[in-house]
Amino acid sequence: MTVTENLKKRYSEEVVPALKEKFGYKNVHQVPKIVKIVLNMGVGEASHNSKIAEAIEAQLTKIAGQKAVVTKAKKSIASYKLREGMPVGAMATLRGERMYDFLQKLICVVLPRIRDFRGVSAKSFDGRGNYTLGLKEQALFPEISYEEVDLVKGMNVSVITTAETDEEARELLRLLGMPFKK
Repeated sequence: MTVTENLKKRYSEEVVPALKEKFGYKNVHQVPKIVKIVLNMGVGEASHNSKIAEAIEAQLTKIAGQKAVVTKAKKSIASYKLREGMPVGAMATLRGERMYDFLQKLICVVLPRIRDFRGVSAKSFDGRGNYTLGLKEQALFPEISYEEVDLVKGMNVSVITTAETDEEARELLRLLGMPFKK
């Protein structure tokens, strides 16, 4: 049994009944679930140095387990010396098996590696049941070795759910093992 099957099994056997009981859902399809996880690394210096953009794309590809896409500027901004179409970061959208694998890795491996970790903020919900978490460096992931990191960059991890409210999404993530601060 793989790690992903454990998280999926945990969702169907433990999380769904607990959420049905707490929020009074009558149908299994009303129970919130995770739709996708979006990883995003913004790098302003990438617009002036294409090697940085390539390095960030390669690192995000390793972390996500699938090809990352280089994001490009939508508008030109003169004060930042930025032209439309210049690379400004990289992103990857995870669904299905890779999404569950990444979530398991995030909860069990990456978050405990953070120095003085006391839990993630429960205030980072957007009002529609989606959660965004900011990480300060990409070297927290086991796929990235410290030797290959030439530029320490942070990243955003957005967990998109079908929950209607933040309270439902918070309970869903808490039951899946997300360590929220008390």
